Amino acid sequence: MKVSQISTRYSIKCISRGPVRRPYIGICSSENLTKTAAALVYLQEVTATGRTIFHVDMDAFFVSVEELFNPALKGKAVVVGGQRDERGVVSAASYEARKFGVHSAMPLRTAAKQCPHAIFVDGHMELYQQYSQKAREVLHDFSPAVEMASIDEAYLDMTGTERLHGPPLLSAHKLHSQMKERTGLNCSIGIGSSRLTAKISSDKAKPNGVLYVLPGQEQSFLAPLDVGKIPGVGKVTKARLNDIGIVYIGDLLKVEERVLEENFGKWGPTLAGKARGEDAGAWFEGDVGEEWQAKSISHEHTFDRDTADLGKIEPTLAHLSEKVGRRLREQNFIARTLQLKLRYSDFTTITRAHSLNSPTQMDTEIFSAIAKLFHANWERGRAVRLLGVQASNFEDLPEQMDLLEGDKKQKWARALSASDRLRDKYGDSAIFLAKTMGGSFRERVHENPAEKPDKKR
Repeated sequence: MKVSQISTRYSIKCISRGPVRRPYIGICSSENLTKTAAALVYLQEVTATGRTIFHVDMDAFFVSVEELFNPALKGKAVVVGGQRDERGVVSAASYEARKFGVHSAMPLRTAAKQCPHAIFVDGHMELYQQYSQKAREVLHDFSPAVEMASIDEAYLDMTGTERLHGPPLLSAHKLHSQMKERTGLNCSIGIGSSRLTAKISSDKAKPNGVLYVLPGQEQSFLAPLDVGKIPGVGKVTKARLNDIGIVYIGDLLKVEERVLEENFGKWGPTLAGKARGEDAGAWFEGDVGEEWQAKSISHEHTFDRDTADLGKIEPTLAHLSEKVGRRLREQNFIARTLQLKLRYSDFTTITRAHSLNSPTQMDTEIFSAIAKLFHANWERGRAVRLLGVQASNFEDLPEQMDLLEGDKKQKWARALSASDRLRDKYGDSAIFLAKTMGGSFRERVHENPAEKPDKKR
């Protein structure tokens, strides 16, 4: 590896594999990227042909937002998601806490054992949403094609923006600086010819760095990486790949696609495409920024203590229904199918669904259907650990409500719309249905969801 020093604190990595001397270039330790400006001018000759995709990932997003409002947390081991003795899982952890093995989705009590000196924070979803929106505004100033992958990461199609922002590394430098200046937060940026390459390179650039995989060198960059680095390859798939001798991404190209297809079906050839750096299937179909539609909307809650008390259960179901209804209205959807999720103390879990004669987005109608499902399926007296409400089978909201539905329903729709505006301005606790009293709870939030909604096929 050849490293060319450009200042006493910053460097540009030039890694060589094979006959081409600059397969990928990255800016590392970029605490203040303005110091690399002179070097970036030198690199203007490295201009991408074809697509240029950025993956922008906010560094330790939830923790970083908490630090803005409580600077005493900086440099400490911080866990966001709840208190050390509560049920539930870690939403996010600072880099200091990660050194002790704490990670997202780990039970809070396990995190407390792994890192007993950590500071545990409940989390503030409304703040994270505000700063996510600020970050999104920065991104839209650099490209009209922005695809939010989660609350703290996004893809940008920067193809054809060279005249406006300069070559890829220079435009990444500008974006990085603007993000810090306008949000107070750090981010890492991966640059490649595909979303897959950009995402993996942003992970390699963390924290607070930029990494650019040059066009034509995607395969060289990916080959030595663990196959589990491919987005969508989880523990089970990775284990199956390892069983047939595929340990590194490059190994996928050493076996016939027939073998991959025999073991993984249609997913097999897709994996080979990903090993070449292509946006092949799964999360990466379609163009960056292409409209996609969620297939379902759901909210769930785990009780701090298992309960069979209807005075807690019914208000919780009402509150969950309220949250689902609000999100349906935000996306202008009406849902025909509603589903209850019910988990008992022994982790036995049942799901029951009901299809409505008339699709809805109204909290009261959602709760009415869900409450009926609960009472029809709950073993009376048996303690409940978790409840969930899901809406699916969406239809677009009609431009004009059917007059035959009656004045009462229209009044409810106007009232709920007004309540949404109040919550947007003053927070979720500003207004709620009387039925939800006693059922409110702190929203559990996560930086990176387990699943990204599928795009339209």
